[in-house]
Amino acid sequence: MITEKEMTNQIKNDVMAVFNNTGFVRILKVKEKTATGIMKQIPDLSIEVQTGGGFKYTLVFEVKSTGQPRFARMAVNQLKEIISNNNNYYGVFASSFLSDESRKICQENNIGFIDMGGNCFFKFDNVYLSIEGKSNPFPNTRPLKTLFYSKSSRALRVLLSNPKNAWFVKDLSTEAGISLGQAFLVKKKLLEEELIEELEVDGSKKFKLINPEKLLDKWSKNYNYNKNNIKNYYSLDDIKTIESNIINYCNTKKIRYAFTLTSGASLVAPFLRYNRVFIYILGNIETFAKDLNFKEVSSGSNISILQPYDEGVFYNLQIIDGVKVVSDIQLYLDLISYRERGEEAAKFLFEQRISKSW
Repeated sequence: MITEKEMTNQIKNDVMAVFNNTGFVRILKVKEKTATGIMKQIPDLSIEVQTGGGFKYTLVFEVKSTGQPRFARMAVNQLKEIISNNNNYYGVFASSFLSDESRKICQENNIGFIDMGGNCFFKFDNVYLSIEGKSNPFPNTRPLKTLFYSKSSRALRVLLSNPKNAWFVKDLSTEAGISLGQAFLVKKKLLEEELIEELEVDGSKKFKLINPEKLLDKWSKNYNYNKNNIKNYYSLDDIKTIESNIINYCNTKKIRYAFTLTSGASLVAPFLRYNRVFIYILGNIETFAKDLNFKEVSSGSNISILQPYDEGVFYNLQIIDGVKVVSDIQLYLDLISYRERGEEAAKFLFEQRISKSW
């Protein structure tokens, strides 16, 4: 893992290379950890430059190892304090890699940025320099990815299903059925992404989701229902008969089940005509199919049985006319990755039910 000192040194070299290549910005002086202004704020790096018009500017850099939105906002606030009392100062946030949200935060606050991937933005005097589209040189260090692992995602279902609730970490841990450590890490990563806010309650800190739509969108881009173990079958019976037989069988055998995808959507937010049953079951799929006389097929199926990648898919089940259906959040995730107009059905579900509950 690269240290902030090593990062500062590389950022310094990268900035010098960028400006030297322009031909209209000249590097005059480079300093590290220099006290400035009335508040004696200390930027990690300062570089004095001269523009083509002959004006001198001091670029002050706040360097952080993490480029996530929360750290970007912290850096922006620090830089604004520094430059507020100094004429011809321009603040720049530097990190290993900046997310799109972090870059937006910088630009909205008239702060420049540069990362070790080669992306940068500078706008001062008559200088406008923007380089974007470079990939993350440290792809395995992206903290957000771990939010969508099986256990962590249980916490996301809880938060998205109860978006108005404020939580202690231990309460989220209990509700989601995950360890206290896992719940703490989920909170930490959501805080870094500015998806939650902390609230002071009787001397203790609770937290609350502040951007559920953004979280759901990020999750949907990292999810596909095919991650479940799926087996496809065929039955001569019509769809409604198949679903009725499945319900009766599961109730009799006390098998945990829930309809999803087009089967689930038809009950909670009808949008598509469908000719295929989708159902989650917790149990042996082969025995289940054999008892119901379903024939396994490689094509032309009208029944898809999903063994869940994690039992979290059963969280907040809905019962519609006596039939169990996954939560609206799980249904949205499954639909959005379904090829046969699933995205349209997911958007309809979001507009008709999910957004209204938020």
